[in-house]
Amino acid sequence: MSDDDAAVSGHSVIEGIQGPSDLRGLSPEQLKTLAAEIRDFLVAKVSRTGGHLGPNLGVVELTLAIHRVFDSPRDRILFDTGHQAYVHKIITGRQRGFDLLRQRGGLTGYPSRAESEHDLIENSHASTALSYADGLAKALALTGSSDHVVVLVGDGALTGGMCWEALNNIAATRNPLVIVVNDNGRSYAPTIGGLADHLATLRLNPGYERFLDLVKDALGNTPMVGGPMYEVLHAVKRGIKDAIAPQGMFEDLGLKYVGPVDGHDIEAVESALRRAKRYGGPVIVHAVTSKGHGYRPAEEDIADCLHAPGSAFDPRTGKLLAAASVKWTGVFADELVAVARERKDIVGITAAMAEPTGVAKLMRELPGRGFDVGIAEQHAVTAAAGMAFGGMHPVVAVYATFLNRAFDQVLLDVGLHGLPVTFVLDRAGITGPDGPSHYGIWDMSVFSVVPGMRIAAPRDAATLREEFREAVAVATGPTLVRFPTGTVPDSLPAIDRLCGTDGRGGVDVLARTPRRDVLMVGIGPFAHLAVDAAARIGEQGYGVTVVDPRWVRPVPSELVRLARDYRVVVTVEDGLRVGGFGDALARALRDAEVRTPLRDIAVPQGWHPHGTRAQILEDLGLTAQHVARNVTEWMSGLDHPQAPPAPPRPSISALPGRLGSAGLQ
Repeated sequence: MSDDDAAVSGHSVIEGIQGPSDLRGLSPEQLKTLAAEIRDFLVAKVSRTGGHLGPNLGVVELTLAIHRVFDSPRDRILFDTGHQAYVHKIITGRQRGFDLLRQRGGLTGYPSRAESEHDLIENSHASTALSYADGLAKALALTGSSDHVVVLVGDGALTGGMCWEALNNIAATRNPLVIVVNDNGRSYAPTIGGLADHLATLRLNPGYERFLDLVKDALGNTPMVGGPMYEVLHAVKRGIKDAIAPQGMFEDLGLKYVGPVDGHDIEAVESALRRAKRYGGPVIVHAVTSKGHGYRPAEEDIADCLHAPGSAFDPRTGKLLAAASVKWTGVFADELVAVARERKDIVGITAAMAEPTGVAKLMRELPGRGFDVGIAEQHAVTAAAGMAFGGMHPVVAVYATFLNRAFDQVLLDVGLHGLPVTFVLDRAGITGPDGPSHYGIWDMSVFSVVPGMRIAAPRDAATLREEFREAVAVATGPTLVRFPTGTVPDSLPAIDRLCGTDGRGGVDVLARTPRRDVLMVGIGPFAHLAVDAAARIGEQGYGVTVVDPRWVRPVPSELVRLARDYRVVVTVEDGLRVGGFGDALARALRDAEVRTPLRDIAVPQGWHPHGTRAQILEDLGLTAQHVARNVTEWMSGLDHPQAPPAPPRPSISALPGRLGSAGLQ
C-alpha cells in the first residue's frame, strides 16, 4: 500500500460512508472532516489515473448537501455536466472503483447506469440534464408519484442553448423540480447574512405569494391610485431583491429563485435545498463555488483550475508526470496561427474547448480572430456560416464527438449554401478513457452525407499541416480535417504521389512491391498500421502496396483506377465501419465496374467500453498483427478456393459487393 493509500484508509469518516443514508447522522464537524477527506481522496486517486479534478473539488459540499436533503435513488439526482459526479460516486458506495478510474475494469468518468442504481442518466455531453429532468418530472406528475427530481447543473452547461429550451418548458409546467446551479465562474459573489436568508425564505413561502395576490386584487379595486400603488410596491420589492441577488432572469421565466448561497457552506446549501423541496414547484438554487476548491495547485491554476489532467500528476504540485511530446492539437494550433497571419480572412471558432482544441493560441496571438461560443455547437456552426457570408473563412475546431450535435447546421446552414467553412475535428477515432460517448468514430459516416463535403485524414504532422492548408484553400464548400488524440506518430513520408486528372488531392504511395496481390488503404494515422501489417503479410509471400488517400471524401478517382490491378483491396480505418471509407470505396468500385473484391477493417457498430486506446484497438482487432493475420487467411482462401478458409479471428460478416468485412469484433 502506498503512502497515499494509507492516508486515505486512515480517514474514519469516509470509510464509514457506504451509501447516502450514512450522511444523515453526521454532525457539522464530521461533515467538514468528510469534505476534507473527500478532497484528499480525489487528489490521491485522480493524480494516478487522470480525470476531471477541478470540477469535482468544487462540488464536494454541494453534493453532500443534496444527498442529505434528498433520498437517492428514490429521488432522482441528475448531474450536468456528468463529469462533476465523482463525489456522488464516492458517496454512493463506489470508493474502491477509483483505483482504476477511467481504466479497464474501473469506474467510468461519468454517471453510469451499469455501475449504480443512483445513476439514472449517462450524460457525458453537457446541457442535457434539464431536458431529462423536465420529462421525468412530467412523468412523475402523470403517475402521481411524490418523488423529487434534482439537477446539479453547472461547470459551463448553462452556456448550452438546450438548457434554456428546457427551462422555458420547466417554467410552463410548474412541476416540482429543484435545479441547483453550480456557479463556479466567479461571476457573482455569494450573499450571506440574515436579510438574504429571510428574503429567500419569504420568496418560497406560498403564503407570501397569496398575500401578493390579495394586495394586487385589493389595490386593483381602488380607483385612480390602486394600480400605480401596486406597481410602486412591486418595484420596491424587486429592487430590494435585485440589489442582493441576480434572480431577475430566472424569475422572468417563471422560476422561483433562491440565492446566491455559498456552495462550500453545507448548512447554507441544505437550508436552501429544504426550502426549495417544500415549495412544490420549479426552483433555482444558485450556489457559488470555487472550481478546484481546497487544493492549492488547482486554485492557483487560474485558467483551468486543473479541470481535467489527462494523465498522472504529482499530487503535491499538480504537475503532469508524463514527458512532453508533440501533440496533434499543438501541430494544428501552430498551423492555424501561421495561416491566420498569412490570410486576414481566417478566423477560429470553438465551443467551450479553446485550450483543448488549440484555438486559444489564435485568441492569444491574434486577438479578435478567435471566438469561444460556450457549449453551443449548433450556434458555432451557424455563426461560422454567417461569417462565411461576410467574407471570412471560419475554422470550427471541436472534438469529433461534439460536432454530431450540430449535424443539421452543418448540412443545411453550411452545406446547402456551399459555404467555405473548415471543420477541424480533434479526438477523432477511439479516444479511450472517456468512454463511448467521447469516441470520435461517427464523423466520417455522418458528415460524408453532406453534399460537397470534403474530408481529409492526415497521417502525421507534415500531412496535417499540408491538408489543413488545402482545406482552407477551398472556397466552394465545406471541408473537414480529422485527427486523433495524443502524441503525433513519427513522420511517414510517401515514396510516390498519384495525382488525379484535376491535379488536386492525390493518393500517397507508402510502400510498394513488384507483385500486386493486396492494395492496402490506410486512413489517417492507420497508415502506420497498414505499413506494419504489409511487412508481416509480405513475410508470407504476398505482395502488398500501401496507399494513403489523404482526402477520403470524395473517394479519389486514382484510387479506384489503381484497385483494378490488385487481387484484393483492404481498407483499415479508425472510424465506424458502417458508412466508413470502406463502404464508400466499395460503392465507387461497383459504380466503376471494378471487380476487385474489398475487405474493410474498421470499428464495429456498438458501445465499446472505456479503457486505454491501445486496449480497445486490441479488443477490436485493429492492430497490425490482427490485420496481417486476417489478410493472410483471406489470401489463402483465394489461393485455395476448394478448401474452406479457416474462420477469421475475429469474426467476419459478408456484405453485398464485398468478400467480407472485419469489424473486427
